[in-house]
Amino acid sequence: MALYEMTGASLKTIEPKTFTELGLLERQNIQRAIRAHIAAITPNVKTMVLAEEFGDWVGANRRIDLLCLDDQANLVVVELKRDDAAHMELQAIRYAAMISTMRFEQAVEAHRKYLLSLGANEDPAPAIREFLEIEEGEAVALSDKVRIVLASAEFSPELTTAVLWLNKQGLDLRCVQMRPHQIGDRVLLDIQQVIPLPQAEQYQVAVREKSMEQDAARVQQDRDLTRYDLTVGEDTYPNLPKRRLILGVVAEAIQQGISVSEVETAADWRGNMFISADGTLDEAQFKEVLGDKQLRYFTADDELFHVDGRTYALSKMLGERTLEAIGNLLGRMPQPERIRYAPTSVVADEVPYGNLVLRRRENGAIDVEKDGVQVVPVMPVLRELAGRLRVPHLNGSVNTLNTRQLGKAVMDAILTQS
Repeated sequence: MALYEMTGASLKTIEPKTFTELGLLERQNIQRAIRAHIAAITPNVKTMVLAEEFGDWVGANRRIDLLCLDDQANLVVVELKRDDAAHMELQAIRYAAMISTMRFEQAVEAHRKYLLSLGANEDPAPAIREFLEIEEGEAVALSDKVRIVLASAEFSPELTTAVLWLNKQGLDLRCVQMRPHQIGDRVLLDIQQVIPLPQAEQYQVAVREKSMEQDAARVQQDRDLTRYDLTVGEDTYPNLPKRRLILGVVAEAIQQGISVSEVETAADWRGNMFISADGTLDEAQFKEVLGDKQLRYFTADDELFHVDGRTYALSKMLGERTLEAIGNLLGRMPQPERIRYAPTSVVADEVPYGNLVLRRRENGAIDVEKDGVQVVPVMPVLRELAGRLRVPHLNGSVNTLNTRQLGKAVMDAILTQS
């Protein structure tokens, strides 16, 4: 696809350049930029960078450009090429085989070295646990499946044929094309996932889900992975882990006038559920108070509670009795009927739209991801899409539809227009 500059009623072709022509180096320029914005080449998959130029293995002098981790505990090998992508799939497969037996402790040590190389001294283990949403004390088992992302300006027919065949055998390889363009002094990078095509990705994901279920069953023996759809009044918060489920329930309890001390009695075995500080603090101010404890508490601006001149943050470490605490808390609320929650059911339909992915589950719940990160609540996004797509006002107004009705109408409109 060509890139055009629109000036008035005319179009001017912006010819693609090569990284070499622009004087951009593979490691110093391209790799550093991608490292800082890894989501650019991992659309719809939440990913963190564990290490750069990773090569901690015996008998090999090769290094992985970027070693990453996704939110399903899969290691991700990212290989970058400036212009020529010849044979990079074979190299990446060798790397994937070498790290497939990596343990959590080894991942922690790799991330420690990476952070030190950036001048950071933070503890890597809590950061990885926070990313995976695994509480301290719970076992962490990295999947033995390794995903591969190949990013380059061009891919030869031989390489793409090999990648398609390997994916058919059950591997997960993605090809992401990065084409630079220059407008004046600015360099624009057109990044597109070419394998699998976004339109076909849903089918390929469905094929792999059967084998993923076996991995999930193995991990399920160590910890409860159940997620929940939470409804508070008219707002729906889908596909939440237990720690975010109780965060939503606690927020509603405080909104209904339940005191912080009474909330804590709902989990009296836990001790202090909150950490607090004087004043009405924002996220940055509160994190200064917490110091190294911040990863163990919900500290985003929309997660903090401001009550009677103090700022409170809820602990993320409520453990196996979280549902019991929620039941106790509902028994203390004057309007418990405003809270409804149930285990998240399997995906019935999935529709991509730009950088969004909309999903409708078998129970009718709707969830939305933006750039691989779940959006909550979903209703504002659905209403914005409804206006953009001109969704018919089934009940006189989009505002009269509930989340499930509007979500289905928006997904139907996307499929119809595409």
